[in-house]
Amino acid sequence: MKNTRHLEFPGDLLYIIIVYDVLAKKTSKIMNLLRQYLFHIQNSVFEGDLTEAQIKELKYKLKKLIDKNKDSIIIFQFKSLSKKMYSKEIIGIEKMSTGNII
Repeated sequence: MKNTRHLEFPGDLLYIIIVYDVLAKKTSKIMNLLRQYLFHIQNSVFEGDLTEAQIKELKYKLKKLIDKNKDSIIIFQFKSLSKKMYSKEIIGIEKMSTGNII
């Protein structure tokens, strides 16, 4: 997995959540791309830590894959990895453990 954690430089990373709704024929391409950068936690949801350069690169690649008139991708960015800035609660089963991301 391409997702790298630079724990010695946490200020360089942003915590990202991406949710998408794309045409069925594009789903596998979007999933394969996102898996190179993030953790797949539910059907159309990915999360992880990325640098600003990685985010820019990922956005560029996503824009090349989607039809802006039919597909939707939402990217949530958190500027701090501090647990005080956000929390995550899972109700029911956890589909995919992300370990120490949060």
